[in-house]
Amino acid sequence: MVKHLVAAQNEFFATQKTKEVTYRKYYLKKLQQEILDQEDAICNALYADFKKPKFESLATETQLVLAELKHAIKNIRSWSEPNSVGASLSNFPSKDWIQPEPYGKVLIISPWNYPFMLAIAPLVGALAAGNTAILKPSEFSPHTSKMIAQIIQKVFPPEYVTVVEGGVEVSAQLLKEKWEYIFFTGSTRVGKIVYQSAAEHLTPVTLELSGKNPCIVDETASIKLAAKRIAWGKFINAGQTCIAPDYILVHKNIKDSLVDHLKQNITQFYGKEMETSESFARIATTKHYQELKVMLEGQTLLFGGSFTDEEQYISPTLVDEPQLDSPIMNGEIFGPILPIISYEEEDELHEYISKYPNPLAFYVFSSNKKFQKRLMGQYSFGGGAINDVVVHISNKDLPFGGVGQSGIGGYHGKHTFDLFSHHKSIIKRGTWLDVPLRYAPYNISLKWVKKIKHLF
Repeated sequence: MVKHLVAAQNEFFATQKTKEVTYRKYYLKKLQQEILDQEDAICNALYADFKKPKFESLATETQLVLAELKHAIKNIRSWSEPNSVGASLSNFPSKDWIQPEPYGKVLIISPWNYPFMLAIAPLVGALAAGNTAILKPSEFSPHTSKMIAQIIQKVFPPEYVTVVEGGVEVSAQLLKEKWEYIFFTGSTRVGKIVYQSAAEHLTPVTLELSGKNPCIVDETASIKLAAKRIAWGKFINAGQTCIAPDYILVHKNIKDSLVDHLKQNITQFYGKEMETSESFARIATTKHYQELKVMLEGQTLLFGGSFTDEEQYISPTLVDEPQLDSPIMNGEIFGPILPIISYEEEDELHEYISKYPNPLAFYVFSSNKKFQKRLMGQYSFGGGAINDVVVHISNKDLPFGGVGQSGIGGYHGKHTFDLFSHHKSIIKRGTWLDVPLRYAPYNISLKWVKKIKHLF
């Protein structure tokens, strides 16, 4: 089946239909309308998979996708136009430009934590750029995967866009094929497998991976506001957010105050009986739920720590001063567990932050502008925020992506279009003048050759 789909998309791309802006725009509008029509059903699917609150489903899934669609539909024609650049004197007379063109058929493999948004948002950019696409949603969010398949089947002919559902074996089959581009969102471990498969055909990739994201709170921070924003960003989607704060580094003089305000905000958000809250999701996979429970073993808890196996529920939990070699600090947590570590001197921050590879996100809460600038410049990370968390993902003009172990490439808005486009460099030379300098035999003095660099 996979080979048949790949062959069909190769054949369809060769017809050049997807290079027509009108064609792309027509189908993006169809997709937009279908999502609008099915928005409640999408939210229901997300709830069925892991009890995702409808507000979160709208705010972090469907509405983000609809915003991407609106932006692409509005700008696709201008994005697709050649971009003129200045000509070099050595090529006079000439006109020079950069022409974006689609790669061809692309493979998009999406994860289970934001199963709708992280599947469809990259698809929007891939189609806007003129590619065909095969989409592989996560098998760990089966209701949403089925919903995506139904939407895509209704909107697109399969030779243009199609969905392939299934588990690891299906992903393995897909990765054996030759693609013109692969876009993967998921763990660093699986990202390495994808990268190795892509290397067989020298296929370009985007890898949106993970990381252990630090959140630094110094003495000058607005503690009350910092606690509110951190609690929101950490526990939305039950902590299953790749850019959520993974651990807090807080100055020891304000640690108790920060913890108190975190507790107050968590209770205010989800109530005293948090398990009954309609605003708190569940852990999406059994395997990860069990891993999170293991992380809590032997830890000193400041708050929370309750769980229910039947629902894969883990309450918002604050952990006090974990050892750096403990399971909770060995990798990304990806759940509603927040370690809190105190520091006294700024130099101590480096001991913690440098222990881990480049994080996907980096957060600093402080009123000290020099401290903000120093930390933001010192460390390499995908993206971040000062005095807030997570919100940088909402700006379509900011590329979202990792660096090093946390990923390759960035997307959102026009950045997604550019990501899925090859940018051809073209020169159109005039014919009315042809300087003989470059042609053999080379009779020009060599001292003049060194001056040619000034013509470029």
